[in-house]
Amino acid sequence: MIRFLRIRIAGERGAALPMVIGMTLVLGLLVTTAVTYATGGFRQSAATEEWSASLAAAYAGVEDYQSRLSEDTSYIQYGNPAAKFSISTGSSVRLPNSSNVNPAFNTAVSETWAVVPGGNGDSQYRYEVDNSQYSGSGIVRIRSTGKVGGETRSLVADLRQSGFIDFLYFTDYEIKDPALSGASSSCLKYAWAGRGSNCGEIAFGSGDVIDGPAHSNDTLRVCQATFKGDVTTSYKPTSGLRFTPKDSNGYSCNGQNFEKDGSPSFQPVIGMPATNSQHLRETRTDLASDGVPRPGCLYTGPTQITMNSNGTITVLSPWTKKTRIVGSPATSGSTPAECGDVTRIVKNSGDTFTMPANNVIYVQNVPAVSSDPNSWRSWEKPAGLTCTGQDGSTDRNGNGNGIGYPVRYEEAESDAYGCKTGDMFVKGTVNGQATLSAERYIYVTGDIKYKSADSDVLGLVGNDAVWVWNPVYDPRYYNSTILSDSGRRIDAAILSVGHTFAVQNPGTGSGRGTLTVNGAIAQKFRGIVKRGSGGYTKNYVYDNRLLYTAPPKFLSPVTTTYGVNVWIEVKPAYDSTGKPTP
Repeated sequence: MIRFLRIRIAGERGAALPMVIGMTLVLGLLVTTAVTYATGGFRQSAATEEWSASLAAAYAGVEDYQSRLSEDTSYIQYGNPAAKFSISTGSSVRLPNSSNVNPAFNTAVSETWAVVPGGNGDSQYRYEVDNSQYSGSGIVRIRSTGKVGGETRSLVADLRQSGFIDFLYFTDYEIKDPALSGASSSCLKYAWAGRGSNCGEIAFGSGDVIDGPAHSNDTLRVCQATFKGDVTTSYKPTSGLRFTPKDSNGYSCNGQNFEKDGSPSFQPVIGMPATNSQHLRETRTDLASDGVPRPGCLYTGPTQITMNSNGTITVLSPWTKKTRIVGSPATSGSTPAECGDVTRIVKNSGDTFTMPANNVIYVQNVPAVSSDPNSWRSWEKPAGLTCTGQDGSTDRNGNGNGIGYPVRYEEAESDAYGCKTGDMFVKGTVNGQATLSAERYIYVTGDIKYKSADSDVLGLVGNDAVWVWNPVYDPRYYNSTILSDSGRRIDAAILSVGHTFAVQNPGTGSGRGTLTVNGAIAQKFRGIVKRGSGGYTKNYVYDNRLLYTAPPKFLSPVTTTYGVNVWIEVKPAYDSTGKPTP
């Protein structure tokens, strides 16, 4: 019996060892699984952090490029022509001619990435530039790729230059143009900087409705006017109102209505450019590699332009010889077909041709420099041209420009309608995209309307002024306006660089109806649209498309920033080794 028990126990001892070993294996597998799961969790967490951080690095790349553009507006031309994104978009870019080349432009595996400042060097980025649409729309596009650890992410951003077209109504000084009012030079200060009295301050008055964003570098005078959009001013009092509740005569009033925020907010001074001579530069053919790959068209002396709904324009410009130039001052020129047939442009009927696409048309004074290809000797005139008005004579002030101004019986201002001045007379239906710019005045002689409110866009830039043409009779005949129609519409972004946007003779007659501006207005001095019973009632409406597009080569402020219109994440352009992805 005792022997039997010993044998049984011995047998059970033999079975215990495999059981212990098996249990040990199971426990080992459980521990291994737990460790593997935990390690995988750590790896997944790290990968998630890197994935999120790489997008932040891509944003940092966009911000870096924005900063570079703000510091140097010419930086728009730089990039890496070998970059896949630049090639695919047809962009024309080149690396800076400097030993300090931006590492964010690198594209090869062996090349470094730019490092996000303030980190430990793990967050990096690269970006590629598409500037192919900049001259036409004012927009530059970049593709920025961020890299952290083994993760990369890319996004595409559209950057648009902030400028005058951000506002329906922009004014540098809230006074009448001293050239018209005769005010002293002491008036050329902002009110908040100590401008003197009797400077011709103009107020927003009863019935004025500004249906869009507005800005003034000066102190606004507002009396019973309504502002429907954001209103900003560079007037920053320590307390109280950021506007003056007075009318144009200096009398206190109330009833102001700022619908958006209840009151203007502060924005620093937005500097006006000195001239629009940049647009003359845009007609040069010798700057293909220096910012003017597609020159615009140049006309000389008084020029009449009629835009036609079929996409053509009719140009009459008797003093024009060359429609594109070389050099500054110009030394030679050419007459490309896309700017019209000069042999017909100089004649009474002018020439009709397709409006240059996404470009500038500039009208200059007859040059005084004899070497200029568009100059004339002092005693010369175009064949058959006489410096007279519509009826073959001048008015009492001696006005007459040879292309129909002044009209019969018109009494014009003494400085109007010069025979050799760079004045543009424009009207018609816009079918396309263009900026019309003049060295002196632009006269809007009829309605300017878009054929398509979705695709057409126009800029009007007068170096001295943009006038709504409103001729009046010589008072020896009648004391009224000559035009008999009612109302005027202008679809355009308007900029008067040195002076004003205004109506001619705003105080004559019994009223001209409503002046509708669909677009944006920017000017150095406030212009008068209505005085007493004459002139026009304002109806200014902001063209919201100007938030993301611009007339071709429209002028920008002296100092400017670039805002991002569109962000969109796309497939990573590079992997973590720096290799471009397929």
